[in-house]
Amino acid sequence: MVPRYARPQMTAIWEPESKYEIWFLIEAHATQKLAELGVVPESGAKALWDWWKTNPGIDVAAIDAKEAVLKHDVIAFLDWVAEQVGPEARFMHQGMTSSDVLDTTLAVQLVRATDLLLEDMDALLAAIKRRAEEHKYTATIGRSHGIHAEPTTFGLKLAQAYAEFDRCRERLVAARAEIATCAISGAVGTFANIDPSVEEYVAEQLGLTVEPVSTQVIPRDRHAAYFSTLAVIASSIERLAVEVRHLQRTEVLEAEEYFSPGQKGSSAMPHKRNPILTENLTGQARMIRSYAMPALENVALWHERDISHSSVERFIGPDATITLDFALARLTGVIDKLLVYPDRMQKNLDRMGGLVHSQRVLLALTQAGITRDNAYRLVQRNAMKVWESDGQLSLLELLKADEEVAAAMSEEELEDKFNLDYHFKHVDTIFARVFGE
Repeated sequence: MVPRYARPQMTAIWEPESKYEIWFLIEAHATQKLAELGVVPESGAKALWDWWKTNPGIDVAAIDAKEAVLKHDVIAFLDWVAEQVGPEARFMHQGMTSSDVLDTTLAVQLVRATDLLLEDMDALLAAIKRRAEEHKYTATIGRSHGIHAEPTTFGLKLAQAYAEFDRCRERLVAARAEIATCAISGAVGTFANIDPSVEEYVAEQLGLTVEPVSTQVIPRDRHAAYFSTLAVIASSIERLAVEVRHLQRTEVLEAEEYFSPGQKGSSAMPHKRNPILTENLTGQARMIRSYAMPALENVALWHERDISHSSVERFIGPDATITLDFALARLTGVIDKLLVYPDRMQKNLDRMGGLVHSQRVLLALTQAGITRDNAYRLVQRNAMKVWESDGQLSLLELLKADEEVAAAMSEEELEDKFNLDYHFKHVDTIFARVFGE
């Protein structure tokens, strides 16, 4: 985790204090249920909860010092708790194994992290929707292969982004449900030394569901799906960020990141206004995607368990969620403050002498009785003249002067095919599909 790209609320989930608190809750809830079952005395659970209510906090340094000697984090924690609670602490961890604690804790942390990410998604969606409605009919050029294609609106560009992130949110909700499982099944997952009702109780207390069959560990296909979902969201972030970066290019300049008073764009060139936020988002997206591959590789553990996944998850759990949290918040800020230049959009749209209307003329000629191949030839030969003139010539005027075209279409009919509003007649329909309004 890089502090530069981290926000406190998400970072707190992964702090050692938070982790140890969850460890304690798992142990205490399990001991509580074991007491109800008569496996351990009620005094054991009571001692744990009494200490918890009055304890001054988790001494991370003390636990770390024990781990340095014991070389086992869970045992170090249990020994430290036992020193605080006293003899009754011996009833902790009855029939449990370390993975019961570690895997269930990771599930709790990922659920909490996901809840924050869902809040981030909601804020981003709200920002995109507001700007989409603001620019619903702001005409701009649509590009394919980076080349002028046909007119669209800036609102439709943003509506597409909204729909994409809405799908991402649905995936994240599903990923949360899949990752939110609890395993308290003991060595190799057989419940030989602990009753399944303990797992059910702990799961209920922590807001999780039971893992149907754990093999001492929760199967890592769940985690692979979770981190893959984060990777897809990162790619959607980058897609929108790259669009902003392209639109901010000097030759385009249809939109740009907000440039605050006192901000400097370059150490060498005072004139520069660089898309640093969206470039940064591209970099963060690369990192988030990189965490999906080791999660996928974690699926293939040896037999009932090994710990090849453990070190991986100590990295990717915090880093992926913290970075995505930051990226979503940053993108929300970019969209919220994005500077949009409708006049420049119109200027760029008009830049190539009406070439953007070529398809309408092509279709009209076919309807006038000309074969498609011939219609394409007629439009293209005039369009290439406009292209080679760098937009100085007018496609409409060239078509009017073309004898073959004029024989099939009147000037009035041709002029009608250059009506910009034609392209926007279904904007309301698309918006209703996306926003449900």
